[in-house]
Amino acid sequence: MAYQNISKDPPDIESLLALNPLVQPHASLVSTGTTKVARRHWKRNHDKSCSTCVSKEHNFEDIKHTTLSERAALREATRCLKCADAPCQRSCPTQLDIKSFITSIANKNYYGASKAIFSDNPLGLTCGMVCPTSDLCVGGCNLYASEEGPINIGGLQQFATEVFKDMKLPQIRDPALPPLDELPESYNAKVALLGCGPASISCATYLARLGYQNLTIFEKFGYIGGLRSATGAAIDPLPL
Repeated sequence: MAYQNISKDPPDIESLLALNPLVQPHASLVSTGTTKVARRHWKRNHDKSCSTCVSKEHNFEDIKHTTLSERAALREATRCLKCADAPCQRSCPTQLDIKSFITSIANKNYYGASKAIFSDNPLGLTCGMVCPTSDLCVGGCNLYASEEGPINIGGLQQFATEVFKDMKLPQIRDPALPPLDELPESYNAKVALLGCGPASISCATYLARLGYQNLTIFEKFGYIGGLRSATGAAIDPLPL
């Protein structure tokens, strides 16, 4: 019985096969100049060479931007297991409601996420950038042994607080608190805080939220930030 073809290759089969990776029988010889031209042509991110660096003299703008885009933040937030007894929250020195603000990010409620962060930590943006999360909240994440790794809690915190910063919303007192004119006379007393470091800034924030109106922070140096700024612990300027 004669063999009969029951299928037929399309006419452009050679073109389709050319798309498959091939084993090169020899090395590719391309000059460095040609490679540089091609790299500049196809480059998608910004150039980070020394020739593009700008002077940082008298420039205190934040140069460490968030490592998470909105799409990446939403994807990272949806990975969170929302553990009932979340070990990340037990490992946080500022006792942030991490599960709550990650849930808000997953629901695209960035204002709610920032409110949960700043309610417990007035320096939420700074901590999101420099906090050693690998030894704290991230170190206790139940997804640490998974293929994709633990949740990027610091990146999510920085993303939410940076979005809130761009909203440019003024800070207000809790409407549930008594009006300022109904507070006891002790709330008008002078309060002095020595050293404009994270502790004084946080303390002044909490006192102002309660209704204290006469707060003064004394700093002997010409900049704020405390010992971190004085010792140069952080090379890049950070928002406070």
